Amino acid sequence: MSGHESPIKTPKQLIIAVVLGFLVPIVVIVLLVKYVGAGTKPGAGSSAFTPEATAERIMPVGKVATEPSAGAVVAAASSAGPKKPATAEAVYKAQCAACHAAGVLGAPKFGDKAAWAPRISKGYQALLTAVLKGKGAMPAQGGGQFSNEEIGSAVKHLTKSAGASF
Repeated sequence: MSGHESPIKTPKQLIIAVVLGFLVPIVVIVLLVKYVGAGTKPGAGSSAFTPEATAERIMPVGKVATEPSAGAVVAAASSAGPKKPATAEAVYKAQCAACHAAGVLGAPKFGDKAAWAPRISKGYQALLTAVLKGKGAMPAQGGGQFSNEEIGSAVKHLTKSAGASF
């Protein structure tokens, strides 16, 4: 007897194996194509293909306004009255207290006479310039939501707490 045993022993089994070997993959592929292609698709006459529908789908999320709109002009005109300057304490709390209340990154603390003495000795104008333009770890405070005069009043408030009389 030979050492090779085959599961196909008759010509009938060989024909069935060959036919199934060709037909089963073809049937599987056809069924997969039908399954993938069976999703709902808009018909040729549907509104999904209109230029308006396409434009709506690809519309940008936001728009850049290069000219003031009519609503913005009205809002600006209604609030165009003179702005009341912020108090020194309000400016200090909004801009300065985050660092100067705790002494963050070497900032002299509010009311610490020893830490403020060398800075006060340079004068108000030097202090104001350093505050407006930034110095060391302190970022520039000028050009923000407060005017230079309001920031100057906050500088006077800070230094007054340490004994300055600007």
